[in-house]
Amino acid sequence: MDILAGLIQTAFLAGGVLALAALGEVLAERVGVVNLGVEGLIALGAMSAVATVVVTPHPWLGFLVAMGVGLIAGMIFATATVIIRANQVLCGLALTYMGMGLAATLGKPISGSPAPATFQDIHIPILSDLPFFGRAFFSHSLLVYLIFLVLPVALQVLMFHTRHGLNMRAVGENPAAADAAGISVMKMRFWYVSFGAALAAGAGGYLTLVFVPSWSEGVVAGRGWIAVALVIFAGFRPINAVLAGLLFGFVTALGFVGQAHNWPIASSILSMLPYLGTMALMIVPVLAWQRMRRLMAAPEGLTTPYFRDQR
Repeated sequence: MDILAGLIQTAFLAGGVLALAALGEVLAERVGVVNLGVEGLIALGAMSAVATVVVTPHPWLGFLVAMGVGLIAGMIFATATVIIRANQVLCGLALTYMGMGLAATLGKPISGSPAPATFQDIHIPILSDLPFFGRAFFSHSLLVYLIFLVLPVALQVLMFHTRHGLNMRAVGENPAAADAAGISVMKMRFWYVSFGAALAAGAGGYLTLVFVPSWSEGVVAGRGWIAVALVIFAGFRPINAVLAGLLFGFVTALGFVGQAHNWPIASSILSMLPYLGTMALMIVPVLAWQRMRRLMAAPEGLTTPYFRDQR
């Protein structure tokens, strides 16, 4: 039971990075813009968060700085893809490599050093003391609860139970019709792409202030690409994206627990599990039955730049 409780606890910790990055990508793709720069955004956020807590030991400030860096990078990306209408895939790849390069270069002075301040687990009276459940579900930092409970529910309500969310989805599905109805397509795309980038960089801050309390080049380890894949598997829905992140967190935790308990499986195989899982998820939409294919369908306007004079 202790092993299972530890496995679930680690699944939440590992899945938080993927869940928050996937939520950011959901925001962007719901308005019709695919952002393949998530990997670079996570790297920038991870480095910025640690650099901030080195100067001032306040983890919340480090997390907010990481989101601020992501917001600025997202606004630059949105300017290129939404306003200038440059190719979204190429701009995303450029953002990934620029973000990773900047993070590696600017983060050299702090590379390998432990973060002097991190998010600490909070003690919930009675619940944290429960056998098994206390450790598995009620021994986390406040940021974990925000990512897995508050944020996905808030975004789900916003997207599917408000008029604003209807407008948002209309922009992603049929921008010409949305424009004809008086919705500002360019404005909505610009800001949701920017906010999505801020969440992706915040995932980097979570990575180095909660999960792996230090910065080093390569610490992101492909999590940005996994997050993009999770959005497709989740059907572009916030709650599904968070659950998918938790599932992959569990897969990652299996590798950690297996190595810690000397399971008779090569450590390289255990480390490959999240990436093998990603490949499996990409096969699911092809083999899924018809109803699941409809639920997982991407917005019609995804990756298509909007030209008002071509309505």
